[in-house]
Amino acid sequence: MFSVGIIGASGYTGAELLRICSKHPNFAVRTAVASSHAGTAISDVHPHLSLEFPEMLFEGKDSAPLDECEVIFTGLPHGASQKIIPELLETTKLIVDLGADFRLKNAEIYRQWYEEDHMAPQLLDSASYGLPELFRDGLENTSLVAAPGCYPTAASLALAPFMRAGVIESDEIIVDAASGVSGAGKTPQPSSLFCAVDENFAAYGLLSHRHTPEIEQALSIGANGNSIGSASVLFTPHLAPMNRGILATCYGRVKGELNTDDALQILIDAYSDMPFIVVNDKSPNTKSTFGSNAAHLTARVDPRTGLLVVFCAIDNLGKGASGQAVQCANIVLGLDESDGLSAIGISP
Repeated sequence: MFSVGIIGASGYTGAELLRICSKHPNFAVRTAVASSHAGTAISDVHPHLSLEFPEMLFEGKDSAPLDECEVIFTGLPHGASQKIIPELLETTKLIVDLGADFRLKNAEIYRQWYEEDHMAPQLLDSASYGLPELFRDGLENTSLVAAPGCYPTAASLALAPFMRAGVIESDEIIVDAASGVSGAGKTPQPSSLFCAVDENFAAYGLLSHRHTPEIEQALSIGANGNSIGSASVLFTPHLAPMNRGILATCYGRVKGELNTDDALQILIDAYSDMPFIVVNDKSPNTKSTFGSNAAHLTARVDPRTGLLVVFCAIDNLGKGASGQAVQCANIVLGLDESDGLSAIGISP
């Protein structure tokens, strides 16, 4: 049994981590850190967890027994993890960071997109990018995993097999993706209030969303870690009036001869025997992945325009965040990667 600490446990990803870990056969939550709620019962902030955590209280970081935790999950806003992870690595077996701080390998690219200098650039090369279906080998013998963002997870799962097969151009990639409101986090913002979201569908982050370089990085690297070409991506996120889920619609220009059957076979070959990937000819929907760590994919080739279109649906809090973080931890620790996780969604 591994002792677990969760930092940022009062947020949506923190709640999902607590839920998953409560059912994990090899994880025991030792501490749940939420400085703004220190001393408050977990069940008061997350009533749905009352039966699993009836008496445990949130703790402040300075008083939490993090040095007793073998595994620490950090679910903090960008810029916060890099301030504490170097110190935590001194006493912890494994840290899985759900934030953006260690996903990009280049400190200068981080500065350009996040408009601040990185405080721990020495860790960028050693941090493993936590998308197991595409970068499993990188999870061996690591102590720091940077779990991908929800948008890059969906886009990369959709497009990476075709980039690696060399059947699409690397400089004409378009990703349109819609996310549920939980992807915006728990802190209230004008754009995520009920009256702003309900009966509305809106694009945001036009030409400048910070996940763009992360998608480009993931699509430019092969399974062995070598470069397969510099991907250029036009990424447009959208906010959809639903609680959770992401549907990514991704386009690439076909090189040579490729039809729909070929495209589906590329996905099938890439993800065969992977427990959380569903590939078929059905159009995926977010409801099918709700509450799970699954990703549903399909593809089509339009001979009229010469474009490949790939669709990927995930739960942004599951495969797009907390579920994927636990999946990575399972692999690093030598456990069954499905421990504590489900590939079955909740419907209706």
